[in-house]
Amino acid sequence: MESARFDFVIGIGGAAGQGIATPGNILARTFVRRGLHLCAYNAHQSIIRGGHILLALRVAEHEIHSHGDNLDLLLCLNQDTMNRHLRHMRPGTWVLFNSDDIVPGDAAEGVHMCPMPVKALTNDSRNKVIQNTVALGAIVSILGLDFATLEAALQRELGRKGKEVVEENVQAARGGFDHAQAHFPSLDRPVPTGAKPLAVWSGNEALAMGGAAAGVRFYCAYPMSPSTGILHWMAANARDLGIMVRQAEDELAVANMTIGAAHAGCRAMCATSGGGFALMTEAIGMAGMMEVPVVFINVQRAGPSTGVPTKTEQGDLWQALGASQGDYERFIVAPKNALDAFNTIPELFNLVDKCQCPGILLSDLLISEGTFSVDPDAINMFPPIDRGELITQPRSADGANGADTNGYLRYQDTETGISPRALPGLEGYVYVAATDEHDEDGVLISDEFTNPHKRRKMVEKRARKLQHVAKEVPPPALEGPADAEVTLVGWGSTYGVIKEAIDQLKERGVTANHLPIKWIIPFHSEEVSAILNKAKRVIVVENNYSGQFARYLRSETGFAAHGHIRKYDGEPFMPHHIVEGVLAQLAGETTRFVPEHEFIV
Repeated sequence: MESARFDFVIGIGGAAGQGIATPGNILARTFVRRGLHLCAYNAHQSIIRGGHILLALRVAEHEIHSHGDNLDLLLCLNQDTMNRHLRHMRPGTWVLFNSDDIVPGDAAEGVHMCPMPVKALTNDSRNKVIQNTVALGAIVSILGLDFATLEAALQRELGRKGKEVVEENVQAARGGFDHAQAHFPSLDRPVPTGAKPLAVWSGNEALAMGGAAAGVRFYCAYPMSPSTGILHWMAANARDLGIMVRQAEDELAVANMTIGAAHAGCRAMCATSGGGFALMTEAIGMAGMMEVPVVFINVQRAGPSTGVPTKTEQGDLWQALGASQGDYERFIVAPKNALDAFNTIPELFNLVDKCQCPGILLSDLLISEGTFSVDPDAINMFPPIDRGELITQPRSADGANGADTNGYLRYQDTETGISPRALPGLEGYVYVAATDEHDEDGVLISDEFTNPHKRRKMVEKRARKLQHVAKEVPPPALEGPADAEVTLVGWGSTYGVIKEAIDQLKERGVTANHLPIKWIIPFHSEEVSAILNKAKRVIVVENNYSGQFARYLRSETGFAAHGHIRKYDGEPFMPHHIVEGVLAQLAGETTRFVPEHEFIV
């Protein structure tokens, strides 16, 4: 009989300030260097010290798309973690804890309780976070890895802190390793090795790298979680990449500085979360009127207002749809994972350059602050670049280079609606770029008694741009058997968890397929309608209360979903949440399933 594939979830729980990130980083890098796939989610609070954190780190020998359903090993760095999560541990799982300070609770039969006398194992070290290193040694032992692997990882992670720090931690890890070898059971088989070493990144790093690959030369932001990681990466790599990075005093300044840089001719990008995006919206409309190509990233978190700064949600869809006032052209896209986010940024820049309009990318905390393995060969730092109808060379006074000697029409009413765009400052290409409606040459129509014919002409001209470029955006495709009992529709970050839920449904005897939506504008109404009208039962899955995408789907197609699975408690879906929702709706129990999140953090 073929053995089950290796798939293991480690939970590290404690309080902010207890150094949870370091053991998580060491384990993550150790796993991906062995060629194993990784997906990690950090459920944390919006305070600097205290509160509760649970880092779930899932590792597997096969490709994975979520942080899983259950914990296989729980490291308790404080009593609170033991009290909160012990009841969730199943038979055959491990619970590690510092027996000097933590009192174990009543565990289910078959749970391996693993006390570690940290003081004795570290010669009564006064280092408050040394228990983390002891635990790393124990975890490596339980997983069947050799100690040399951990020793090398500690040297890489802590080498910049000096030889004494490295030696202290190696010694502490050895104590935990030897203690576990003598007292704790290990896995039935050691952790396998994958085909090739992988890399590890966060979604925010992927978005920032995507910007660099796309040729971004100006990045501006005001720090707002969960988008701040993009600013950190940009600032750290700006000099090497030739990118000007600015931290402004607020999101109003961010949006206007970014649009100014884009208007001057460089590719420019900024990022924020919902509250900051609300301040940017008037400027986004300005970019639409001035026909400036620029990219805005909204990393969604739970709202409204300040909301829950460190929790995830898909609650800003209609905010993006309604950003600024009036009718204007824009692209809105919601990548499905970190690698897709990386690839989408250059794609979006090419589209906004061609269409000369703003583009909005909707990420969320799950993608942006999640940690994922990636095949380095899948990262293309040199994607195709298309700047569209961009004029970069000055023209002579006599109209050489094919120029019109009667004046430059920046907003020329062309068949496609796309006008030749000259960079400001080029000789022979003078025009007015203003937020008022204007004629083809940029002259404000309010200077001509608000000419209604010219207003109509310019509205229709701008609309044709998107209609022309939209054909370059691929429509969504159905994944899975065409005759499935259930069609699950999701958008953005629900992609991975739906994909894994479909596999679990198959094990329960239910066939399901998946229609993942990435492009919100342009929306492929005809293609989506054709797929959904053939489906037996359609259930929309989304991380919000009101069913924002379900409403948008109905407004664009007239199609009303048969059922809904929604989550809005700040935590992301787990695969079994969707499985339970589908089964409940197939049984006729409900048409709107809201899962209960088990791991309270």
